Amino acid sequence: MARAFLFVLDSFGVGGADDAAGFGDVGSNTFGHIAEACAAGRANREGLRQGPLDLPNMMALGLGRAAGAAGWHQAAGAPVAACAFHGAAQEVSSGKDTPSGHWEIAGLPVPFEWGYFPKTVPAFPAELTDAIIRDAGLPGILAGCHASGTEVIETFGEEHIRTGKPIFYTSADSVIQIAAHERHFGLERLYELCQIARRHADSLNIGRVIARPFVGERAGDFRRTANRRDYAVPPPEPTLLDRLVGRGSRVIGVGKIGDIFAHRGVSEVRKAVGNMAMFDTALGAMADAGDGDLVFANFVDFDTEFGHRRDVAGYAAALEAFDHRVPEALTRLLPGDLLVFTADHGNDPTWPGTDHTRERVPVFGMAPGLPGGDVGLRPTFADIGETVAEHLGLAPGRHGASFHGIIAGHA
Repeated sequence: MARAFLFVLDSFGVGGADDAAGFGDVGSNTFGHIAEACAAGRANREGLRQGPLDLPNMMALGLGRAAGAAGWHQAAGAPVAACAFHGAAQEVSSGKDTPSGHWEIAGLPVPFEWGYFPKTVPAFPAELTDAIIRDAGLPGILAGCHASGTEVIETFGEEHIRTGKPIFYTSADSVIQIAAHERHFGLERLYELCQIARRHADSLNIGRVIARPFVGERAGDFRRTANRRDYAVPPPEPTLLDRLVGRGSRVIGVGKIGDIFAHRGVSEVRKAVGNMAMFDTALGAMADAGDGDLVFANFVDFDTEFGHRRDVAGYAAALEAFDHRVPEALTRLLPGDLLVFTADHGNDPTWPGTDHTRERVPVFGMAPGLPGGDVGLRPTFADIGETVAEHLGLAPGRHGASFHGIIAGHA
């Protein structure tokens, strides 16, 4: 039996990126700054959490040493369980966005520059919005700027309901986000609008168009729903997922994995709302996975609910809740399995602004029956995908180098 499980803690960076200066992120460290805030009592919240950050299960798998490999040595000395492995990885793709991180994890660094929108008002070029308004039959759009998703809905939600104009906004990522009311505007109409926007965004090399439906009738009551849908550019080359499906294996995508890869190389999509429900879904996928299969799961709440909102206490509590569930995943591992925990970028909740932060990511986990060990600082996220590929019996890909031999004790 050889199965693999990739669990991505969306935005859980560990600092230390050697090119952080190019992104204005020198000194950012999602894990490190959350831990420091907790230790200083700055992440206490009545009814939510108190005291130092408590992640005993992930620390036992090597999270502390992974952070040490990335350059944050305060947690590097924690003892590690048998069969566990640990290290960190540096991104070589040019962006600090979700598709770049996930594609590189899957063995394909992004070989080009994404298109981005300037921090002007409006941020979108008139020829783009005019074409979308025309083709979608819209009375116009609202916002059209860089914004936080929750804040822009609060600001423009009532006007959107009154006028029928959808809310367009963007961020430091290569993205167009479109928010609209599920009932007043219509969910299917929002999806159709995003497909139109996707077609027009292609010429600008925009990575994603994201549908952001919400409900509520007035400011203060609006809330986004779980019916988000991402319309992504497909990867330009085969990824680990394509290679597995091509040889007859099954890839089960949990969460937004299917959307990130434009549903290419994904045999089955399973979704849920919230990290804990997502963990239940991932456990079910682990139970269903067969020989040669991959379960690829994304836990998005760390990023969307806490990182972007700069909620240190909420992020810390989410990490602790996730850590509490880790033993459930470990008990489902069989000899020959490989479980990898990693991240796709950083989103330091102590950092200025609301955008992702350029950071190295942790790489740690367990391979029952193998000695595990220190895999060091990997020069690209693609090494993760190549390790999974070797574990599942695939020939080497074009990018990255497997560290499976280190885990197996014969490198």
